[in-house]
Amino acid sequence: MKKLTKQEAKKRIEKLRKEIQHHDYLYYVLDQPEISDAAYDSLKRELIELEKQFPEFITPDSPTQRIGGPPLEKFEKVKHKVPMLSLQDAMNEKELKDWEERIKKLLTPTESEKLNYFAELKMDGLAVTLIYKNGVLFKGATRGDGYTGEDVTQNLKTIKTIPLRLRLDELEKFLKKKIKEKEIEIRGEVFMSKKAFLEVNEEQKKKGGIVFANPRNAAAGSVRQLDPKITASRKLDFYGYQIITEIGQKTHSEVHQFLKILGFKENPYNQLCSDLKEVIDFHQKISKLREKLPYEIDGIVVTVNDNKIFEKLGVVGRTPRGSIAFKFPGFEATTKVKNIIVQVGRTGKLTPVAILEPVKVKGVTVSRATLHNEDEIKRLDVRIGDTVIVQRAGDVIPDVVKVLKSLRTGKEKKFLMPKKCPICGAKVYRKEGEVDYYCSNKKCFATQQRYLYHFVSKKAFDIEHLGPKIVDQLVNEGLIKDAADIFSLTQGDLEPLERFAEKSAQNLIEAIEKSKKIPLARFIYALGIRHVGEENAQLLAQQVIAQIKNKKIKIKDVTNFYRNISLEELQNIPDIGPIVAQSIYDWFHDEKNINFLEKLEKVGIELEIPKIKISQKLAGKTFVLTGALKSMTREEAKEKIRLLGGNVSSSVSKNTDYVIVGEEPGSKYEKAKKLGVKIINEEEFLKMIKG
Repeated sequence: MKKLTKQEAKKRIEKLRKEIQHHDYLYYVLDQPEISDAAYDSLKRELIELEKQFPEFITPDSPTQRIGGPPLEKFEKVKHKVPMLSLQDAMNEKELKDWEERIKKLLTPTESEKLNYFAELKMDGLAVTLIYKNGVLFKGATRGDGYTGEDVTQNLKTIKTIPLRLRLDELEKFLKKKIKEKEIEIRGEVFMSKKAFLEVNEEQKKKGGIVFANPRNAAAGSVRQLDPKITASRKLDFYGYQIITEIGQKTHSEVHQFLKILGFKENPYNQLCSDLKEVIDFHQKISKLREKLPYEIDGIVVTVNDNKIFEKLGVVGRTPRGSIAFKFPGFEATTKVKNIIVQVGRTGKLTPVAILEPVKVKGVTVSRATLHNEDEIKRLDVRIGDTVIVQRAGDVIPDVVKVLKSLRTGKEKKFLMPKKCPICGAKVYRKEGEVDYYCSNKKCFATQQRYLYHFVSKKAFDIEHLGPKIVDQLVNEGLIKDAADIFSLTQGDLEPLERFAEKSAQNLIEAIEKSKKIPLARFIYALGIRHVGEENAQLLAQQVIAQIKNKKIKIKDVTNFYRNISLEELQNIPDIGPIVAQSIYDWFHDEKNINFLEKLEKVGIELEIPKIKISQKLAGKTFVLTGALKSMTREEAKEKIRLLGGNVSSSVSKNTDYVIVGEEPGSKYEKAKKLGVKIINEEEFLKMIKG
């Protein structure tokens, strides 16, 4: 590339700047890029190189100036020329209608008839004001107390949806007149998308930094960083909502039109409404879309569209009469902390969780909230028995955001992180420089995870709607530490979770309740005793039934029977060999398992006893099934064999009397032929069991 003269470099820099600004507008505002990212990056690199060679041509509105200078020592105060007012809230349709009635009383009949409204999404972020001098961003400030804010210009420059230079020439073309004002003030909301919020918190956790409670806090914290490079890394966004300077706008809808022409991104959901009914319809529509939006909102802002009428309505206190925030159901509520437990996630990380008195938050019943880590508990000073404010944002598990210490009675208890893992009992540790504790047993979660899958499977408790993904979610959210906890779940525990709505939560709770009654053999199988499969579980169940001979058998009866039986007696049960007997004996003599059985009894598990055998027609005969049957399931066939006094085995041996072969038999068929075991088809089996 030939070396440019100073004059040539100046012209090239100006053209590159204009071209990059044009593509920024297409990409960030219109979402209609014309060139590839690689081509854009190439233009940017050329501009950076030229500005390095000719620093005298760097201007404040250059795209290279988005990441400002060195970190600041402090923020300077900025006095707002026009106060940044707050809005009155309407929490329901009645309050919105009352607002309209109030403003109509201040207007003439003609003005009342002309009333229409501009409705826009109320972004849950940080209000800022931007001052442009001669079209170039000169100063940006926070709202502060409404009268005085903080100068955060360098940080706001890093947000790519805030133009460094206004497209005044485009607005002049549209208005067909020259804009005389040298200084233009624009206001709007800095916010963080849900995706960016999750990424920032993940990064904060890795560093051991502060975990933000919600995207609004994250956006506010990011704008108020003394180092602009940190702000730049946070992927903040911006929507404008007001032009303070008079440049020809006659309505609020024109304000938004002008903002888009000037280079600001416009929210596509904003809408002009002819009357209050359209506003209410818009509110209902956005309420349904709310969870799917890529950012958090807490309502809509309704503004009288005609600027002259808006000005006439004036201000009462610190709120303009002509605007109102029509809010959605509350994101926060107060409740009491009943207990604090610790969940163990798939990585072994320990997370404290507050068990709450159920409360409605954002239309969902909440009974648990994350406390994140020990440092967060200390920061909040949250104790068992405290009254707290809980907050729910999006689909994430709610947070405890504040403790109302003035409501303490003196009976509240401090919480201490356990020194041992609540699942496996192994020691817990905290890595240097990190905020989280971990279980030292690397197999802890994996073992528990596999066991829980087994416990809820079709051959065990058969809990409908409770598959592996939901099991993982329940463990990760700290809702269950062992299988018995499944039966204590409530609808309020589930509704705040991702993938759960009110109906799906209700369906799962009903399925769990239904599964509390379980046949004895399936219960024993569900316990996951090593080497005890379906057939051995049937044998163990028959031993209990034969010995106890009660119509109703409780879990404690099973526990006592197998705790008191000797190893030798276990080995004498048909088809129970020494290895299996030892495993059963060890399981029922482990105190942790006995505690688990007691817990299952407390949560209401009822054991069902199968019908008494009606015949001994197949007494002493052992059957093995392989392949699919046409007239019944294999489970039904096994049940028929047992009712006729026969035994069912899962493997073929010399002691097998019959192998029943269905469609597409497996290796058991070949083994039966090899051992000379009698093989019968489904038709022959049906004849054998017929009356």
